[in-house]
Amino acid sequence: MTTPALLPLSGRRIPTLSPGASSFPHHRATLRLSEKFILLLILSAFITLCFGAFFFLPDNSKHKPFSSTSVQVPPPPFFFSSFYCKEEESLRDKIRADHERALQEAKEKLRKSREELQAEIQTEKNKVMEDLKKKDTGPKPLPPVPMPKVAGVSDGEPPEPDVKEKRDKIREMMKHAWDSYRQYGWGHNELKPLAKKGHSTNIFGNSQLGATIVDALDTLYIMGLHEEFRDGQEWIEQNLDFGVNAEVSVFEVNIRFIGGLLAAYYLSGQEVFKLKAVQLAEKLLPAFNTPTGIPWAMVNLKSGVGRNWGWASAGSSILAEFGTLHMEFVHLTYLTGNPAYYQKVMHIRKLLAKMDRPNGLYPNYLNPRTGRWGQHHTSVGGLGDSFYEYLLKAWLMSDKTDTEARKTYDDAIEAIERHLIRKSNGGLTFIGEWKNGHLERKMGHLACFAGGMFALGADGSPDDKAGHYLQLGAEIAHTCHESYDRTVLKLGPEAFKFDSGLEAVAVRQNEKYYILRPEVIETYWYMWRFTHDPKYRQWGWEAAQAIDKYCRVSGGFSGVKDVYSSNPTYDDVQQSFFLAETLKYLYLLFSSDDLMPLESWVFNTEAHPLPVLHLGNITLPGSEPAQR
Repeated sequence: MTTPALLPLSGRRIPTLSPGASSFPHHRATLRLSEKFILLLILSAFITLCFGAFFFLPDNSKHKPFSSTSVQVPPPPFFFSSFYCKEEESLRDKIRADHERALQEAKEKLRKSREELQAEIQTEKNKVMEDLKKKDTGPKPLPPVPMPKVAGVSDGEPPEPDVKEKRDKIREMMKHAWDSYRQYGWGHNELKPLAKKGHSTNIFGNSQLGATIVDALDTLYIMGLHEEFRDGQEWIEQNLDFGVNAEVSVFEVNIRFIGGLLAAYYLSGQEVFKLKAVQLAEKLLPAFNTPTGIPWAMVNLKSGVGRNWGWASAGSSILAEFGTLHMEFVHLTYLTGNPAYYQKVMHIRKLLAKMDRPNGLYPNYLNPRTGRWGQHHTSVGGLGDSFYEYLLKAWLMSDKTDTEARKTYDDAIEAIERHLIRKSNGGLTFIGEWKNGHLERKMGHLACFAGGMFALGADGSPDDKAGHYLQLGAEIAHTCHESYDRTVLKLGPEAFKFDSGLEAVAVRQNEKYYILRPEVIETYWYMWRFTHDPKYRQWGWEAAQAIDKYCRVSGGFSGVKDVYSSNPTYDDVQQSFFLAETLKYLYLLFSSDDLMPLESWVFNTEAHPLPVLHLGNITLPGSEPAQR
C-alpha cells in the first residue's frame, strides 16, 4: 500500500515572539506544529488521568448501605473498608506519580533542541509506518485453480521461406514500435512518434497506466521477444498502480488491461499478471451500481463514482461497451472463485433477453437508470460491434456449452442479415447502419471485423448454414479489401459509402483517416485459418507494406489523416492497439496454424487470447450452470 508522503518539518514556520518576551515562551513559539501536537498529547494524558481518578475512585460518602422495605444489607466488614481505603490511597499515589512524570517529560521535551525534537518525531513516524506495514497483509491470496490446458503459445514457424521472411518483417515492425515506445514514451499510455513523447486520451483518465505495455505483452510473448516481455513485466510489478484518482473507460480498461493481463498470465504463468488483473477488476465493480445493473461507461478508480459519456443519447450506456465484458469476467470468476463477476455479466444478458427489440435488432443505446432503449440506432460497426462478437465467443470459450449465448448470437445475426446486409450495384456485400427506420448505406472500418466473426461462427450455425456464413465472411473480406485498394495509400478509410455511384470510398474528409486499425487484417487472418486461400496472405502483406511505407516514422508508427492523398499528414499517435492487434494478427497470418490454435484459444476484442474453459457440466462458483 502506498502511503502519501508526509510534509517535511521545515515546510512550515511559526513566527517567534517579539523582543522582550521571556525566554521560555520564546522557545515554545519556535516549535513546529508537530511538536505542539506532542505537548498537547502529554497534557491530554494528564487531564484524562485526573478526571479518571475523580470519577472512578471509590468515595466513602457514596458507600451507604442499600435500604429497602424487604432487604437490609449490613455495612461492609472492617477488612473490606480497610481494603477500599488502601486501594484509594494507592490509586491516588499512582496518579500523583503519573502527574509528576508527565510534567517532568514535558519539561524535558521543552529543553530539547529543534534537531532533537525533529529526530524524535521522525522516529515515531517510522514506528507508525512499520506498524502499518505489519498490519497490511496485502491482497487476499487467490484460491488455487487448475490452469486451463493451453497449446501453441510459441514458435509456429511456417515451412515456406518466403512466408517466414514476411513474418520476420512483421516481428521487426513490432520491435520498432516497442523500442520507440520504450525510448520515448515509457510508462505513458501511448506514444507520439513524431514529437517523441508520451501521449494519452480520456479513455485512460489522467494517469500514466502504461497502456501500451499491458496491451503489447502477449504479442511480445507470442513473437518470442522475451527480453522485451521481461521489461514490461518488471514495469508492471513495480509501477502499475490502480489506486489513482483517474476516471477511465470501463470498456477500454477491461479489454486492454484486464484482457491483456489475463492473456499474459495464461501465456507465461507469471502470477503477478493474475493479481494485477483482479486488483483492477475490483476497481471496476462500482460501475455496476446502477438501478438496472447496466454499468456506467466510466468509473473513477479511486472513488468508484461512475457516469456516462455526455454525447451518448440522453445519458445512455453503449451496447458495445456493456456487452463486451463477458469473456474477461467469466475468467475472473474462474480464477478468484468470486461469483460477482459472472453474475454481473449474466444479469446484463438476462435483462436484454426480456426487452423488446425493434425488428429483432439491438439498439446501440440503453439508459442504465430506466432500462429503456435510447435512440434507435443499430450498427455492427462502432457502438455495437463487439456485443455480437462476445455472444459467439462466450459460446466458444465455454467449450460450446453456453448454448444460450449461441442462440442469442444466431438470432441477432439473422436480424442483421435481414435488415442491415445489402449488395451494392457493383456487387459488393456491405453492412449498413439502421437509424430510426432507415438504412444508411455506409460501412465503418470497425465493421470489417464481422467477416472474421461470420467465419468463426460458421461451424455450429443452425439449419446447415455453415457454408453460407463462411461465404458471407469471404464477401465482407472482399469488400473491406476493396476499401483499401481504392485509396492512394492502399490503407482503408475510417468509413466508406455505397451510393451516388461511389462504392467502398470515403466521402467526408473526417472519414478519410487511418489510425493503424486491425479489423480488416483480423478478418484476413480468420479467413486464412478457415480456407487457406492464399489471397488472404497476399492482401495482408499489401497492408503490412503500406503501413511500413506510409505510417512508419523514426519514432514509431503513426496514423495518417487522408488515405487518398499522396502526401499524407500524420496524426502523431501510435495507438496501443497497433501493438496488441494489428501486428499480432499480421504475425499470426504468416505463422503456421499450430500457433494459437482456435480449438484452445479465443481472442477477446483487443486480440488478447484467453483459453477455452473445458467446464463441461461444472458450475462456476455461485452461479447457475453455464450451459443453461
